[in-house]
Amino acid sequence: MKARGTVLSRRTAFAATVTDWKSLRAGDRVEIVKHAQVLAAGDVEEVSSSGNVLWLVPEAPSEAQLFLKSDGVQVRRS
Repeated sequence: MKARGTVLSRRTAFAATVTDWKSLRAGDRVEIVKHAQVLAAGDVEEVSSSGNVLWLVPEAPSEAQLFLKSDGVQVRRS
């Protein structure tokens, strides 16, 4: 028998942090998280070829936002 918390539920596994931003595709719904707080949520518009820059179209009507991996933000599928 596995210890509690060892097995991820399907939803938890899907919502896990995305470490390789290059795996994201335009239209993927994500959340941007820093220090356990959701900074933004929306659809991926584009990811740089290096995988260090992400453009997000937020859920609320506004312009695309730019996020840098070097700023310490995490991307989580939603």
